[in-house]
Amino acid sequence: MEMHFATVWESIADAIPDHVAITHADTRRTWAEFDDRAARLAEAFTAAGLGPDSKIALYLYNGNEYMEAHYAVFKMRGVAVNVNYRYLDEELWYLLDNSDAEAIVFHSSLGDRVANVVDRLPKLKLSIVVDDGPAPGGATEVEGAQPFEDVVASHEPMERIARHGDDIYMLYTGGTTGMPKGVMYHVGGLTEGFIMQGFPIVGLQPPTDPTQIGELVRSAVESDAPRMVSIPCAPLMHGTGCWIGWFIPMCAGAEIVTLTSRSLDSHEVLQTIEDRRATAVTIVGDSFAKPLVRAIDEGKPGGGTYDLSSIAMFLSSGVMWTTEVKQEMLQRIEQAVLIDAMGSSEGSMGTQITAKGLATETAKFTQSPTTKVFRDDDTEVVPGSDEVGMVAAGGNVPIGYYKDPDKSERTFRTIDGVRYSFPGDLAQVAADGTLILLGRGSQVINTGGGEVFPEEVEEAVKRVEGVLDCLVVGVDDEKFGQAVTAVASLVEGAVVDAETVIASVKHDLAGYKAPKSVIFVADVPRAPNGKADYKRARQLAEAAA
Repeated sequence: MEMHFATVWESIADAIPDHVAITHADTRRTWAEFDDRAARLAEAFTAAGLGPDSKIALYLYNGNEYMEAHYAVFKMRGVAVNVNYRYLDEELWYLLDNSDAEAIVFHSSLGDRVANVVDRLPKLKLSIVVDDGPAPGGATEVEGAQPFEDVVASHEPMERIARHGDDIYMLYTGGTTGMPKGVMYHVGGLTEGFIMQGFPIVGLQPPTDPTQIGELVRSAVESDAPRMVSIPCAPLMHGTGCWIGWFIPMCAGAEIVTLTSRSLDSHEVLQTIEDRRATAVTIVGDSFAKPLVRAIDEGKPGGGTYDLSSIAMFLSSGVMWTTEVKQEMLQRIEQAVLIDAMGSSEGSMGTQITAKGLATETAKFTQSPTTKVFRDDDTEVVPGSDEVGMVAAGGNVPIGYYKDPDKSERTFRTIDGVRYSFPGDLAQVAADGTLILLGRGSQVINTGGGEVFPEEVEEAVKRVEGVLDCLVVGVDDEKFGQAVTAVASLVEGAVVDAETVIASVKHDLAGYKAPKSVIFVADVPRAPNGKADYKRARQLAEAAA
């Protein structure tokens, strides 16, 4: 039995066929149903002429169909392509063309965009549509698109096949600092890594052999311990929602519950925790945690409080999760463990664990054994030296970027015989060996001869009472070169002026780091997964200036 997501999930389906695997609203699929439906979709893919390494695009919102289609792609050794559902015509065409997509599975509400690009995709052989109503401008049909449920019903399950650990898994990056790129991994290494992370979460020793997985999962599910139920609040099209909220817990036999709202609805999250007795919730830093804290305090819209007693952990990655907000969550959900993972599409670098009575610091992470911080000359930063270096993630390093050898060579490098990924994060190493994350080098602001890391200033701004969210950017300035500018949103009903924000930041940080101006907006620009959209924030700041 090979280490491969499809093979592992098949063994779990055989071990606990009658237990629920995936849930969306009132639709629940057992592991047997999940496996059967994915096998039927896999047969449809192969019948259309697709095979190993064929790229199949998933232009879908969160839901059972996303997980069934992705599992189907794994089954037939294809490569799923995650497509941002916010992409419009040209962005969508670029990604489908760049990925060499031969099939697409999409929601009907996005059909108008698909219809506008399919004629420009000569490699496309199959289109499958999930019915969620018409596109905003009215009903839009994509010629030849087959209804998802018809495809499932009209095909027999594909026979299980042998797979290989060196099959390709690909995750497209968001493209906030350039055009999206597909980060390629070997499926085997990724599967093994996720199993090593997933089993301890449910209190199990990781298996020494993949043939043990089914029996270990069955024993855990049939024990007296609460079964793991995971809610990914972030989109499955992004790494945080997909890897942390879905892949890792599913490798340990968890039930995955997706939300119906297509943007964060904190009250839906809390009600779903109560209804499904969720044990794990995946969020994206302060941008998700703050609204959840506020919704807990508000209580149920009809009155009463939410029962959150089932929660064992919140997991986050991708965006700063400040100590103050973590403590606010622990004051309301005392039994929860908060796991803050430092990572990106290109690799995992460290974690921070917070629990009641455990002191932590913002952006300070326990360094993974395979993580290093290097100077520009490829020598290691000395712990406790206050030197700033580039974080390098070792271990299961990606193969490279799809069809971009130049960027692959710059990002994935070998030092002293060891291959590392350099996602672009700058950090210091404390005397005790922990990582002090400073931010992405591409976002550093050079102002008056000094360097300012936006994340540090953002954290200080968000500590101002009444401020909900903030991004900090550099705006071209004749005197300073770049002027530190804060783009901030406020808590509903709050009244805060720029002078108050600037004075508060100067109380916490050196004066040159404080914003020269503060732009107040209704919503700070972020992607659906909560990640900062610095490009849009800079546009807003420049327009205001």
